[in-house]
Amino acid sequence: MTQRSLRLFSAAALTVGVSTAYAQLASTPTSSPLMKVTLAQAPESAQSDPGMLLALQKLYPTTTFKSVIRTAVPGIFEVTMGTNVAYVDQTGRYFFFGHMYDMPGQKDLTASKLEDANKIDVATLPLADAIKVVKGDGSKRTLYLFSDPDCPFCKQLEQNMAGLTDLTIYTFLFPLEGLHPQAKQRAVAIWCSQDRAKAWDAYMHQGTVPTSLPCDNPVERNIALGQKFGVTGTPTLIAGDGRKMPGAAPAERIAQWLDAGAARSTAQ
Repeated sequence: MTQRSLRLFSAAALTVGVSTAYAQLASTPTSSPLMKVTLAQAPESAQSDPGMLLALQKLYPTTTFKSVIRTAVPGIFEVTMGTNVAYVDQTGRYFFFGHMYDMPGQKDLTASKLEDANKIDVATLPLADAIKVVKGDGSKRTLYLFSDPDCPFCKQLEQNMAGLTDLTIYTFLFPLEGLHPQAKQRAVAIWCSQDRAKAWDAYMHQGTVPTSLPCDNPVERNIALGQKFGVTGTPTLIAGDGRKMPGAAPAERIAQWLDAGAARSTAQ
C-alpha cells in the first residue's frame, strides 16, 4: 500500500450505521463460506469489478447490488446497494457504512455516489399533477419541487428563487399535516383556483388565502408520490437529471446545482 493510499484509507470516515442494506446483509447466515477473490492492486481511477460483484451476489443473494467498483485503496471496493453506498474488503465479509474522504484533496468521495444512487427517474413524474411556472427560456433548466404551502422554509425558498431565470418549475403540493394542520386545506384551495400558479405565488409571498371551492385535486396522489420517492421533508428539490436536494438553498447554489446536472448529462 502506498503512503497516499494509506492516508486515504486511514482518513476515511467510515461510520458504521444501521441501514436497510446492513439488515439485508446481516440476514445471511454467518456460516456461509466466503469466496476467495484474488485481485490485482487497485488503480487510482475507479474501475468496475464483475468478479467481485458476482462473489457478493453469491454471498448475499437477498441483497441487490447495483455496482461494485474498485477504489484507490487496494483491497477496498465501493458497493452500491439500492440507495445505499458502502465499502467492503476483498473477502466480502467486512462492510463499512459512511463517507470516504481524500484528505489531501479535501474531497468527499462518497457524496456524489450517494446522490447518483438516490436519483429519481423524472420521466415517471406525473407533471399534470404539478403547478407549472416558466421563467424566461424554460427549456434551459427544469426543477421539480415538493413543497408545503405552510412550510416556512418553502416560503423562504420561493423568495430565494424569485431572481432565477431560464427555468421551468413543476411544484407538487405536498402538505405535511402532522406539522401544519391547515396545509392540506390550503393546498387544495390553491390547486382549485382559476390560476393555480398565481394563487401559489400570492399565498407564498403575500399570504393571500384562496377562496376557491373544493375540486378534484392531486394532493393525496402527491403525498403518495413523495413517499414513494423518499421525500420526508419540505422543500425537496429535484433536478432535471433526477438528483435530490433538500432545504431552502440560496438562488446561486440552486443555479449551480442545476447547471452541474445539465453539464453532466451533456457530457454523457
